[in-house]
Amino acid sequence: MGRSDRKKEHYYREAKRKGYRSRSAFKLKQIARKHRLLKGVDKVLELCSAPGGWTQILRELDNTLEIVAVDLDKMPPIQRVKFIQGDITAPDVVETIRDLTGGSVDLVLSDCSPNVTGNWTLDVARQLELAEATVSIADGLLTTNGKVLAKVFQGKGFQQFLQTVRDRYRSVKLVKPDASRKSSAEIYLLAALPRKQKEREDD
Repeated sequence: MGRSDRKKEHYYREAKRKGYRSRSAFKLKQIARKHRLLKGVDKVLELCSAPGGWTQILRELDNTLEIVAVDLDKMPPIQRVKFIQGDITAPDVVETIRDLTGGSVDLVLSDCSPNVTGNWTLDVARQLELAEATVSIADGLLTTNGKVLAKVFQGKGFQQFLQTVRDRYRSVKLVKPDASRKSSAEIYLLAALPRKQKEREDD
């Protein structure tokens, strides 16, 4: 068993031991602690939330958070989490998100991945579409000091996407938690402090 396989197995076992719904729960836990992700955050929108591993971590780290979660698949309930089953790229779902959040959130999270086909170019393109949808939703909801954390695949189109996010946020970082395999092309984009429309035009 290689090092990355051992690491994957370690987090899988730890997730089972702690009662987390997915091993990816550790990714959010590590990012949240290292980058003080929840500082100043009261309301969270989590996209592609099922099966709920990240949602569990949000509850564990701050039990007072208001959370709205969205996924195409059903997600087993978590206490005081409002859940929407639907496609984040569909206008009616975006409208429902706006209604349930009251039109404003402090943090948008997205661990979205497409159904992988094995065609790397296609998979990257589909994943970037989900990342772009995440940022678009965040643009319409984030407060002045808001943040968005989104999974992205490093492939064709990634650099262009990164530049568009840098044009829209004052702070943009790329972060890779220990729970991610080093061989994986996934990385997390953490953007904070959205620029106002006038700022973007002036730049």
